Amino acid sequence: MKLLIQNACYIASNGEQKQADILIENGIITNIDKKIDADADRKIDASGLLVSPGFIDLHVHLREPGGEKKETISTGTLAAARGGFTTVAAMPNTRPVPDTKEQMENLQNRIKETANVRVLPYASITTRQLGQELTDFGKLKEAGAFAFTDDGVGVQSASMMLQAMKKAKEVNMAIVAHCEDNTLINKGCVHEGIFSQKHGLNGIPSICESVQIARDVLLAEAAGCHYHVCHISTKESVRAVRDAKKAGIHVTAEVTPHHLLLTEEDIPGLDPNYKMNPPLRSVSDRSALIEGLLDGTIDFIATDHAPHTAEEKSEGMELAPFGIVGLETAFPLLYTHLVLKNIINLEQLIAFLTKKPAEAFELPYGKLEVGAVADLVLLNLDEEHTIHPTEFLSKGKNTPFGGWTCKGWPEITIANGQIVWEKGCVTA
Repeated sequence: MKLLIQNACYIASNGEQKQADILIENGIITNIDKKIDADADRKIDASGLLVSPGFIDLHVHLREPGGEKKETISTGTLAAARGGFTTVAAMPNTRPVPDTKEQMENLQNRIKETANVRVLPYASITTRQLGQELTDFGKLKEAGAFAFTDDGVGVQSASMMLQAMKKAKEVNMAIVAHCEDNTLINKGCVHEGIFSQKHGLNGIPSICESVQIARDVLLAEAAGCHYHVCHISTKESVRAVRDAKKAGIHVTAEVTPHHLLLTEEDIPGLDPNYKMNPPLRSVSDRSALIEGLLDGTIDFIATDHAPHTAEEKSEGMELAPFGIVGLETAFPLLYTHLVLKNIINLEQLIAFLTKKPAEAFELPYGKLEVGAVADLVLLNLDEEHTIHPTEFLSKGKNTPFGGWTCKGWPEITIANGQIVWEKGCVTA
């Protein structure tokens, strides 16, 4: 398969926008030049479009196996392709949990058969994510595990976490953590703050997250392992990660688009589409997240794409499950509300979605250069479109951003040299 992208605008390594043709052969970028004369199976005129490396999302929920009513590997990765993502890492809160070599191999087979973009599967830290018995890290690595996490369940025992980090160090893999001290949750469904007080709801305090990060960075220092913080959401958590990095501890962190764009003050009422964990925090927390992203404390952006059925989300703020979808709207939302408002620039945004996650986990993706894997997304930065959840390719329609009008929509997504999504038609 040979693709020739003509008249493409791209951001060069010095930050300048340049125009060039890009030749792709057998899944690899083989030439980037001002003018390329070559035969190709397909030529794409990219005039007016920006070409970026395919986006990388290291925190998604594909739900399969066990949660196919919410999402499947096929629908989730098609949603990823529509959003410009060519690599996603799938969380292990499935049933069964990928906690043995056999379960991981079964999951890999499903991915091979049905995924539309690259999927890196996480294995759980503990058996069935129960926090009682460590999984066999060595065998899970052999079976293709990307890293280890108990996902939505913070490892409560410091002793268990330390053991996990030591074993992760032995196999040179990362521990990825949803940080939440269960003794401080208070059965909360939203942030403990203005909104919870107004509506008489139990709140999730900020310290619930930050206290476990503070514990874990010290454990990571003792174990010498790579420790990664999922969806960081509070100013205290940012401070803990910043201090840990200054101390030379190998810690990385991610932040979601919704925590960068929304606060508890944006929740219009008892709408479960605003219910996620960690919850939308205060205005000062949001400011700290943006500051942390810009100063390098927070390494990259991940969506925490978490589809649920409409029936589940209709159960009200207190009973509905946590989580929103994010793969299909991440770039337009961030481009419109951070780049066009001069909070970050376009080069930074693309880096937070491509080379930054790749660097944090030493992945060979997120590059636009000769010899790189041909994972690309062609973006129309001028196109304006209103978000309609019914148009999502994901099974999940649960988003607080329905009705928002954004610019910067993907036109074509290419993964491994193959067109996996094209505006107006499903190609994968």
